[in-house]
Amino acid sequence: MRLTDEEKAMLDGRDGPGVQKAMDLLMRYGHALDAERLVETNNVCSILTASMPFQRKYALRTQSMDAVFSEFTLDSSEAVPIPKFKAFTSHLQLGMDPAQGERMALPEEAIAFYRRSEAHVSGLGAQMMNTCTPYQLGNVPTRGEHCAWMESSAVVYCNSVLGARTNTEGRESSGAAAITGRIPYWGFHIPENRRGTHLFELDAEPESVEDWGLLGYFIGELVQERVPVLHSPRGLRRSPNLARLKHFGAAASSSGGVEMYHIVGVTPEATTLEEAFGGNRPVEVIRYGAAERRATYERINATGEERQVQYVMLGCPHYTLEQIWEAASLLEGRRVHDDCTLWIFTPRAIKSLADQSGATKKIEDAGGVLMSDTCSAVAKVVPKGTRSVALDSVKQAHYLPAQMGVKAWFGSTEQCIDAACTGRWNGSLQ
Repeated sequence: MRLTDEEKAMLDGRDGPGVQKAMDLLMRYGHALDAERLVETNNVCSILTASMPFQRKYALRTQSMDAVFSEFTLDSSEAVPIPKFKAFTSHLQLGMDPAQGERMALPEEAIAFYRRSEAHVSGLGAQMMNTCTPYQLGNVPTRGEHCAWMESSAVVYCNSVLGARTNTEGRESSGAAAITGRIPYWGFHIPENRRGTHLFELDAEPESVEDWGLLGYFIGELVQERVPVLHSPRGLRRSPNLARLKHFGAAASSSGGVEMYHIVGVTPEATTLEEAFGGNRPVEVIRYGAAERRATYERINATGEERQVQYVMLGCPHYTLEQIWEAASLLEGRRVHDDCTLWIFTPRAIKSLADQSGATKKIEDAGGVLMSDTCSAVAKVVPKGTRSVALDSVKQAHYLPAQMGVKAWFGSTEQCIDAACTGRWNGSLQ
């Protein structure tokens, strides 16, 4: 790999052992990827604190954030001081909601250590957004900007909707980028790799958030890590909003490994079909219609067996303010069933806005809980006694049964709210 003089100085230890170890990690990473060089970045999204279930024993034993960062981010058994971040760095979701310790059955010492780790990395320059949707809280990179983001659903939104450039980084590479301002130049940083590969002709136009989730799951299964291009011969009657694109990308990156897509006439690098493919011919042309939509819905709901629902989880990826408002409106005048629990997850900052607007009170008055910073899949927590769960997220319906051993029903937000209030799944494909 070709290094600049500045990068050589960091690798040689000019800025201390933390930066030196980070540069060594990025060099090994870049060599494995056949990257020819590093690229500067000033936009990093990473997980830097010690809140995840797999970290807690180590964190409580060492009682040191330097040790946690060295072990889990720098790939170093030697604890070195964490230097201040060189790049603008946003913290992603946690493995807990520290404000809901009792509800999530969290040990007090784990919450206490998290609070210390939060204060520590904040002091080093991290922005504690605590969300899988940093673009909802103002981290909106511009088209062409090189980033180093974790979290599959955030990455696909960053590349596709915003037109910025990132690969799906891990805790290690993104943490190293935070303290060096560098990331290997490969994958979706390179313009040629951002061109479409597969063409999807839409015979059935997606309209609802549920529709966009189904379409994303269908596409992800087929293309895996390649770049789908969506095209409606008649043109989309309704341009998808943030929530629809959020759920579409999250679904495509769950059933497959999609990190970038194009929607002709909607996303910034696909003003025309020709631009989306950049002169390439589609590897395959695939049609999506009513039959494909039905088959995808049935596949997602394959684990659904028990109609009695003990848990309804909304907010994966984290809910927008508009989605919270919708859920609160659907709950108005109703009550969550005594045998069911409703948890809705959103970023902490958006929860604060929901508190001010009165949406939180409406949800709580109905017996639901608006939570922040995490979700059931990341925290590995569902309410005690949960056997069957209702979800309006294809991503969560994909992961939660395997992770928590529960059965899942997927449907619209309205169907999920109805399940929460009746304790029973009555949903069907609309």
